Amino acid sequence: MNRQTIISEIRKKKSYLCIGLDSDASKIPSHLLSAEDPVFEFNKAIIDSTHDVCVSYKINTAFYESNGLQGWQSMEKTLRYIPNNIFTIADAKRGDIGNTSTQYAKAFFQSLPFDSITVAPYMGQDSVQPFLDFEGKWTIVLALTSNEGAYDFQYLSTAEGSTESQELFKQVIQKVSSWGSEENLMFVVGATKTAQLQEVRQLIPNHFLLVPGVGAQGGSLEEVSKIGMNADIGLLVNASRQIIFASSGEDFAIKAREEALKLQHEMAKYLQSK
Repeated sequence: MNRQTIISEIRKKKSYLCIGLDSDASKIPSHLLSAEDPVFEFNKAIIDSTHDVCVSYKINTAFYESNGLQGWQSMEKTLRYIPNNIFTIADAKRGDIGNTSTQYAKAFFQSLPFDSITVAPYMGQDSVQPFLDFEGKWTIVLALTSNEGAYDFQYLSTAEGSTESQELFKQVIQKVSSWGSEENLMFVVGATKTAQLQEVRQLIPNHFLLVPGVGAQGGSLEEVSKIGMNADIGLLVNASRQIIFASSGEDFAIKAREEALKLQHEMAKYLQSK
């Protein structure tokens, strides 16, 4: 899916909502457990109830890989069930030496036809480039995350050559942005990092940002939208638990839609000026 299609879908739906299908098998409503594939049946109901108010689904692969072969089958069925006009993200956080990354890219762009994948850039350009080499696909690079461990490395002040000392996450963004373009490269910036979001936007004013952490993790949609939005919107804001696990009963899909609509209605308000 190309950049213009993403932007068009955002404007048409008045939404930049990305729904995380972090479908923990232990939290699936009990009435689905007798199904042949409870995880897929759960995801199918969530997609049926929310596909018209979101522009993206993010599948956190860990919740599927942990279930072995059946989990991979659930993931593939879920991916292929998602409508073609919705941007799909494999939240896999891959990143390894070049030939290994090439195999990861084939796995998630060919065997599983995701539109994009999240990637950890720690091993450098040769570990990221194989993903960028796939035409029509997106690489979403971890830049600034919301977890407590982010302070272990991401905020370390360093100087490269004669340049002025700056936090590592800024150096990562500047370096990685030169490897691809606004047409195939996005960055992950946690919603709880609004103090740094303005600095991120100064470094990459035109790239799309995938922003997790709104809702259950404490991020503010209003602040993220005010600071992070650019002329092309440039945001995919992810919400997972607050939507998909809004209810543990038979009404889970109805409640999921209600939560998704709350976010979509708020987003529509912020989009009025764009």
